[in-house]
Amino acid sequence: MPTAPTLEQLRRHAIARTLFTPTTLPRAIARLGFVQADPIRAPARAQDLTLRHRVRDYRAGELERRYARLGIEEDFFVNYGFLPRAHADLMHPRTAREAWTAERAQQAAAVLAFVQERGAVHPREVEAQFAHGRTRNWFGGSSNASTQLLDAMHYRGLLRVLRRDSGTRVYAVRAAGLPADDAQATDARMDALVDLVVAKYAPLPAASLGQLLSLLLRGGAPQWAAGRAAALARARLRLARARVDGVDWYWPVAENPAAARWRTDEGVRLLTPFDPLVWDRRRFTLFWGWAYRFEAYTPAPRRQLGYYALPLLWHEQVIGWGNLAVVDGALSAQFGYVAGKPPRSALFRAGLDEELDRVRAFLGL
Repeated sequence: MPTAPTLEQLRRHAIARTLFTPTTLPRAIARLGFVQADPIRAPARAQDLTLRHRVRDYRAGELERRYARLGIEEDFFVNYGFLPRAHADLMHPRTAREAWTAERAQQAAAVLAFVQERGAVHPREVEAQFAHGRTRNWFGGSSNASTQLLDAMHYRGLLRVLRRDSGTRVYAVRAAGLPADDAQATDARMDALVDLVVAKYAPLPAASLGQLLSLLLRGGAPQWAAGRAAALARARLRLARARVDGVDWYWPVAENPAAARWRTDEGVRLLTPFDPLVWDRRRFTLFWGWAYRFEAYTPAPRRQLGYYALPLLWHEQVIGWGNLAVVDGALSAQFGYVAGKPPRSALFRAGLDEELDRVRAFLGL
C-alpha cells in the first residue's frame, strides 16, 4: 500500500468485513471459516449469538438442528467450534501432545471397532458396553471415563461428531484424513490454516497474529508446533502489513483497509464475547479505548460488567455492554455504558429497540 491506513480505517475495515450482509447458514459458515462454540446460554450459546448477525432469520439452536446436513465438523481450531470439513481435514491426522498408554490405546481400539459396527453411538452405549468407570477430569472433579475416551478419540481424528441428541454428542467413525506429507506439503497446509485465521480475525496486531498461531498449534495442529517460527515468518512476508501508531498490523493481501468499500451502518448490535470483533481483547482495547472482560468465571462480587456481558456496538463504536436473560418467558435486559449513561440520540434508542426485537425473534419469545 502507498500509505498506511489510519486506526479509524482499520476499525471500520474490521467491522465491515465481518458484519457482512446476512446470508444463508452454509455461506455464513464458509465466509467466517470457523465459529467458536461455548456451552453457556446467556441468553443463547455463543455460536448462535455469532451467527444471528450473519444469517438471515436465524433462530437459536439452528446450527445444531442442521449440523448433520451442512458438511461441517465440530473440531478444535484456535478454539473448539464448527468449521467446514475441508478446513478440518487440513489438521488431520492430528497427533496429540500426550501419548496414550498401551492400556488406553487398547481401549480406544475396542471402542473404535464398536463404533464401526454400530455406525453411530451415544456415550451411554459405550459406557454400557465397556463400563470404563469414573476418572478425574481437568477441573479436578470426577467424569465418566467413557466420555473422556470418546473426547480423546474425537480429538485425534478417529471419531467425528455425527450429530447431537439433546446436546450430547453422537459419534461416528471419521474418514481418514489427508495423507502424511513431505515438508513442503506440510508448510502449505500450515499456511492455509494461518490464512483462515487471518481471514476471520483481520486486521490483526502483530502480537495477536502470534497468539492465534500459538493457539492453532496448541489445539488444532500440535504435530506441527516445531514449525511455528517458520510459519509466522512466512505469514509476515505473505500478508499485507502497516505500522499504525507504533503497532504492526496484518490483513489479507487482497484487501485495502482504506478503501471506500468498507462501509458500516448505523445499527445497534449486541455481540457475543466470542464474536470475531470482540475475541481479540488486545485489538478491542486499541479500537475502542477500554478493556472488555469476560467474567462468567469471575466470582460474582468481583464482576464489573456482569456474568455474560455482551458488548454493545453502535455504528463504529462499542459504547457499553448488555446482560440479557429470559425470565418467565420474557426478555430481561440490563445495560452499562462506558460513558456512564446511554447516548441521548433518538437513533440509538430506536436502534437498541430494534436489536432487542431481533433478539426476541431469535429466541422465539
